[in-house]
Amino acid sequence: MKRIVIGLILGIFCFPVCGVTGQLEPMGDVPIPKGNLQTTEKVELGKKLFFDRRLSGDGTMSCATCHDPKQSYSDGLEISLNYPTTRNWRNSPTIINAAFQLYLFHDGRAASLEEQALFPMMSAFEMNQNLDFMEEEIRSVPEYVEEFTTVFGDPDITRDRIAMAIAAFERSLISGDALLDRLLRGDESALSPEARQGYEIFIGKGKCADCHYGSKLADDRFHALQVEENPEHLKDPRIAATRRFVAKVSHFENYRTLAEDPGRFLITKDAKDWKAFRTPSLREIAGTAPYMHNGIYATLAEVIEFFNAGGGKSNTALKPLQLTAAEKKQLEIFLEEGLTGATTTFSYPKIP
Repeated sequence: MKRIVIGLILGIFCFPVCGVTGQLEPMGDVPIPKGNLQTTEKVELGKKLFFDRRLSGDGTMSCATCHDPKQSYSDGLEISLNYPTTRNWRNSPTIINAAFQLYLFHDGRAASLEEQALFPMMSAFEMNQNLDFMEEEIRSVPEYVEEFTTVFGDPDITRDRIAMAIAAFERSLISGDALLDRLLRGDESALSPEARQGYEIFIGKGKCADCHYGSKLADDRFHALQVEENPEHLKDPRIAATRRFVAKVSHFENYRTLAEDPGRFLITKDAKDWKAFRTPSLREIAGTAPYMHNGIYATLAEVIEFFNAGGGKSNTALKPLQLTAAEKKQLEIFLEEGLTGATTTFSYPKIP
């Protein structure tokens, strides 16, 4: 991949529900947890594991299946790929700049990349792997034993260490030096005239910066905007099975009659979180279509229209923005041009 991109493909943005417009800031340093310090060797080990299909039950999928470097570390699909005979139910978010997120997944069920890494491996409708068996598979590879010894000081290969290595690799996937960063550092000529107008709409009339602020352009909160359900997904019995399964293991009493995505409610069981989803970063949003938790919108123009209209039906968080056609186009140009970071080269690892 020639361009590392950011912007979680959830695509939720520009909604005036946070109350106070935040300050936009240039990209900062990557936060590194004390319990999993970065080393070159650990990042390289995590990179190999990220692309290793042994992490899936039938040996056909890897982390990169749904987070493909050629697809901005997402998969370009409405909903993520799945284990044979099943269907996923949510859109695959990019992992670029995931190091800056306080919560992972659309519903925020994981608080760290280390915790997040194991979820898809265990998921019956994703990689469907038995973690005990996975440990033995990786232990059976001499090259991995040698690398784990180098990275962790002994040859013990555990699921936790596998997750730590993958998380270290994911923390290396950072894109910065976007035109917005240059503007915020004082370069008044960084943006084209139309993109500059879009920036003014972003921080002003469009109210995008009410929830997309700081260096990562996100507020680390969850909002119920009543994004419409995809009617085709509602007809698919495999997606219905996945929806009920996730609700069941999340201890939702009425899982058998569940006919829509409850969002963060499955995690908190708080009524205010019904159909609420995490605010993603908008950096490099142009490369991560389709948008929203269910991939319902194929273009940025559609998403902008959603917010301009005041969100979905029965939504109480949003109000119409009354943007003109020219203003909507200028905002789109800013999102496409101003939030696209510097390019970098990428090389695939050799899997042992």
